[in-house]
Amino acid sequence: MITISAVILAGGKARRMQGADKGLQILAGKPLVAHIIRRLQPQIAEIAINANRHIELYQQFGLPVFADELADFQGPLSGMLTSLKRATSDYVLFVPCDCPFLPLNLLEKLKSAVLISQPLVAYATDGEREHPTFCLVSRQLCPALSAYLDQGERRMLQFMLQQGAVAVDFSEQKKAFRNFNTLQELADENDQTL
Repeated sequence: MITISAVILAGGKARRMQGADKGLQILAGKPLVAHIIRRLQPQIAEIAINANRHIELYQQFGLPVFADELADFQGPLSGMLTSLKRATSDYVLFVPCDCPFLPLNLLEKLKSAVLISQPLVAYATDGEREHPTFCLVSRQLCPALSAYLDQGERRMLQFMLQQGAVAVDFSEQKKAFRNFNTLQELADENDQTL
């Protein structure tokens, strides 16, 4: 049986959010990362947060928090590489910090795909768009990912496809992958929930 841990990716610069730390922005009275934790906890026991800023604020959620090994905000693959190096589990489940409605069966479906066809990566698709930041990645990919980043590459889906990734269909819950990229989107959503 494979062992799995989870990491919430909150290490970005959030350029489209005017540099505000995405995971700490408020939706319905709680930081986005708190919504993510609430939806992940029924699925998996071991959860950590990858953040490159405001470490002490993220630590308030009671989970391990760690920064990228690579300097200068190199993107989600950098956070993934650090996570895979730290992991003691066979696979790591990754989710972004800006999708507060993520599927409650995310791990179950990705794990099922890994057990059936045994790829080193399984990621979500909603039938129209690929969502590579929602993925289950084998720790065995550390050397390949390290080499890919050393080449200056940062495209996540390209890396996954090179590794024979399997896309897992979540088309029955497209709305679960709704994310917030701007402060205005969050403000609009908060207005609707009042």
